[in-house]
Amino acid sequence: MGTTRREFILSTTRAIGLAALGGLVWGAYVDEVTANKLMLRPPGALDEADFLRQCIKCGLCVEACPFDTLQLARAGSNKPLGTPYFEPRDVPCYMCPEIPCVPVCPTGALDITKVSTDNKLDINKAQMGVAVVDAKNCVAFWGIQCDACYRACPLLDKAIYLEYSKNERTGKHAFLKPIVDSDFCTGCGLCERACVTQKAAIFVLPREVALGKVGDHYIKGWDSSDDKRVKNAEATTTTTEISKESAIDSLNDTEVLLDD
Repeated sequence: MGTTRREFILSTTRAIGLAALGGLVWGAYVDEVTANKLMLRPPGALDEADFLRQCIKCGLCVEACPFDTLQLARAGSNKPLGTPYFEPRDVPCYMCPEIPCVPVCPTGALDITKVSTDNKLDINKAQMGVAVVDAKNCVAFWGIQCDACYRACPLLDKAIYLEYSKNERTGKHAFLKPIVDSDFCTGCGLCERACVTQKAAIFVLPREVALGKVGDHYIKGWDSSDDKRVKNAEATTTTTEISKESAIDSLNDTEVLLDD
């Protein structure tokens, strides 16, 4: 029996509707996959693009975490579905010496070598992110003597240290300003969790978001590794054309003056 015109229109409409729905679902998935610049990953995570390629969303790292720090991104969370992350204001990384979340990763998305020293696990090597201080809203920068983030830091006087300065307004008190050293900060978020302000005035961001990049144009003369880089660099010569006119002729060139 042949298909009637009405049946054909109905089946075509259904197909278009399903395609549109599929497009919406796929679009939502793409949005979630791409909206990950501010996500904090577990210790040992590869760079974000490599991590997303390697992670099979098995959840083993989440199960291994004894503090329920890690969670898997759910649909609608605006994060890549099924991938592990943590939010330190809620539950920070408690820097387990055994780092149980890393060895259980079956694909190397969490790379054990990134959190090891001399083939031994070393959580202090983790680079989950870096803490950033909002000086406008940190009460320590107002002159109130708060050192909550400093005391919470597992790498005391390394990842966070206090900078003392005179309070010129009162003339009596000192500022105790928390300063983050990105060379040591692991991004655990214990400082963010401890912050006393309503919305944390110290918070952890992914390193690629929080840190700048100098480039190869500037040299630290006191850094031996930079000295080696300079010695190994190819010499470049810059030539600037010098006018052959005399200084007086140049000054008397009215056409140039009028053009300017």
